[in-house]
Amino acid sequence: MALIVLGLAVGCAAPPASADLATPIPPLTVAAAANLQFAFTEIAALYEAHTGQPVTLVFGSTGQLAQQIENGAPFDLFAAANIAFIEQLRDKGLLLPETIALYAEGRIVLAVNRNFDFEVDELIDLASSPVQRVAIANPEHAPYGVAAKEALLNDGVWELVEPKLVYGENGRQTLQFVQTGDAQAGIVALSIADVPEISWTLIDADLHTPLLQALAVVRSSPQPDAASAFAAFINGEEGRPIMQRYGFVLPGESLRP
Repeated sequence: MALIVLGLAVGCAAPPASADLATPIPPLTVAAAANLQFAFTEIAALYEAHTGQPVTLVFGSTGQLAQQIENGAPFDLFAAANIAFIEQLRDKGLLLPETIALYAEGRIVLAVNRNFDFEVDELIDLASSPVQRVAIANPEHAPYGVAAKEALLNDGVWELVEPKLVYGENGRQTLQFVQTGDAQAGIVALSIADVPEISWTLIDADLHTPLLQALAVVRSSPQPDAASAFAAFINGEEGRPIMQRYGFVLPGESLRP
């Protein structure tokens, strides 16, 4: 299936105007992967300032959000951390196929609590005895947890590190484990790693399956045009620089030759 990459000239995209200016515009409800928290919070605020359209963001692990959509959760737009979940929901008739678009490729990093007095800058360092707990997102439902597991397996250290693992329900909880020192180190999304409590090292993208992130409008949305306008804004001239600033590789760019 050919993926749609939404046009770039959408800085002024706006939802349909209300016939009655006194009637408030209903908010869009966007289900978004936890690794999007910082970037989408900034994009949504900018979009509302430009258009007057309120945007409510619901963050969580992609797998859990997908399950909520299957159970009828009232989301207008779904921004997943892995395109596979978008394709699964499309095949079940729960998304509008013509709205599916790639919007980013994510990266993972080795994150270390700054108060931990031991050098950890390679995955093999996680096997060292001073490192007692290592946080990753639960690979059962979090794509960034899957990528973390793949990186550990492909680097040959999974069996050494697995007994130390603590699992976050999503990327943000995983990061919090490292921020608070509940885990001395962890593997998290680059997009949320720039926080004062941790230092981080980029993990080789060849160690895991590409984290191709896609979005789509939920078929049951009462305002699909407004949801499509916000999706275009994310992939447009206003949203792309914000996504790039948080470490995402954008559609049309590539990490690989």
